[in-house]
Parts: sequence; C-alpha cells; structure tokens
Amino acid sequence: MAAALAIAMLLDAVLGEPKWLWHRVPHPAVVMGRLVGWCDWRWNSGAARRLKGCLAMGLMGAGALALGSALAQFGALVECAVAAILLAQKSLVQHVRAVSQGLRISLGEGRRAVAMIVGRDTAAMQESDVARASIESAAENLSDGVVAPAFWFLIAGLPGLLLYKITNTADSMIGHRTARHAEFGWAAARLDDLLNLVPARLTGTLIALRYRLWQDWAAIAAEARAHRSPNAGWSEAAMARALGVALSGPRSYDGIERDFPYVNPKGARKIGANEIEAACAALWQVWALLLVFVIGWAVLLS
Repeated sequence: MAAALAIAMLLDAVLGEPKWLWHRVPHPAVVMGRLVGWCDWRWNSGAARRLKGCLAMGLMGAGALALGSALAQFGALVECAVAAILLAQKSLVQHVRAVSQGLRISLGEGRRAVAMIVGRDTAAMQESDVARASIESAAENLSDGVVAPAFWFLIAGLPGLLLYKITNTADSMIGHRTARHAEFGWAAARLDDLLNLVPARLTGTLIALRYRLWQDWAAIAAEARAHRSPNAGWSEAAMARALGVALSGPRSYDGIERDFPYVNPKGARKIGANEIEAACAALWQVWALLLVFVIGWAVLLS
C-alpha cells in the first residue's frame, strides 16, 4: 500500500486536476458533495434531526467502504489512480498561489481569489487579512486534503480513503453549528474530528520537522489545544511559526465579527503576497518530506 501511495502522490503532484477530464465528467468530490446535499435536502427537516443525520452519515460511510472495497478488487493500478484523484496537493497549491497572484494585481483580485477557498466574509478584508486567510487555508487543507487522505489510504486502503473523503465533504457542507445544521450535521462533524485526530497532529509534526521547530513544540501544542477546532490548530500553529507570521485572529462570518485570539501572536501581522508564496513553498516541502517517509516505509515492507 505504501508503494501505491507514493505513486499516487507523484501522479497528483504532476497532473493535479486536469480540466480536460473534469469538464467532461464530474469529479468524485463533486459527486460526494451532491450526495451530501441530497441527504441534507431529503432528511434535514422535522423532528429527530440528529438521529437522521447519524443515519445519513452511517449510510454514506457504509457506501464509501463498500465502494472502496469493490474498487480495490481491480488491483493496484486502479488503487493508484483513485488515490491520486482524491489527493489534493497540486490543486491546493494552485488555489493558494492564485491569492498571491491576485494580490499583486489589486486588493480586489486578492479578495476574489481568497473567497474561493475560505468561508469567512471577504468584502472588507485588507491585504494582511487576505494573506492570513489564505495561509490558514493552506495549513488546514494540507492536513485535510493531503496528509489525512494519505494516512487513511496507507492504513485502510481505498475503503479508508473513501470513508475519510465522504466524511470530510459532509463536515464541510453540513458540519457547521448553524440553526439548520447543528443537529443534522452533528455526526459528520464528530466523525470528521475523529478521523482527523492523528493526521492533524502528524501534519503539525511534519511542519515542525521540516522547519526544526522543536523548541517551539510546547507552544504549538498549547495553541493547538486552545484552538476553536480540535484539529486545525496543529497545522495552523506549526505553519505560523514556520513562516514567522501570526494567524487566526479576528474575522467576520455572515456579517458577525468574531474576535478569535491570534496563533503565534508575536509573529508578523502585516503580511501579503510574499508570505503566501512562502506558504506555497512550505506546502511542497512538507509534501516532499511526507513522500520520503512513504517511500521509506515501502522499502522497509518490501
């Protein structure tokens, strides 16, 4: 499985998400999103919404496990192809870099680009806010889109990978503490927290290894534990120190200002396109370190 993962990581890094293919057929992530949306439309109403959400997540999870098991029967070639499609390293870097490119044109272009990758309000963002949001997204999605899928593929093959992806998709769509989704999305959010428990800490560790942050590890761990997310804080706190910037902090959601504390508060707060480019470089360097470990594991098992 480790050898297949290494090949999949390389395929994703080279090919990314080719437009010629995904303009003709829906990407699996899009199909998963449609399934989650259908469940939300069909069952998220009336009484017992938490129970309905648990049943919906259970059915989607069981379907993902079954599909993964069926696809695995076609052999290593199919496993590599599916894993490469569901990893998101190259596309993540492209989306984050688009923000730095936008900022170099104008603040408005930077806002438009960052609005594609974050859920917060962007209309009133200043340059530093845009940069901070894009770097936070880079750190969190390094865990969610690269390390976690790779981890679950290595641990449980395609069934594990597909279970993780449907759970993470569901969490991103219905796992919010809003009036509509607080109950129905409870199961998706809790399962996503569980499945990201190890990968999030692994991501923070990989960043710390690459940037030699062991003297800062106690502070990284403290800020991660105090973060509003049980998992996102690990990669965010490590990335903040790797780049020497302050992350998290105040932001607005749906017109409501939220005064979150800064992560690495002594880091630079006046940041822009250069720091976003540094984050893109960090994404590739941490990816390369992960690849080295995966190849090493494959050699040990051979």
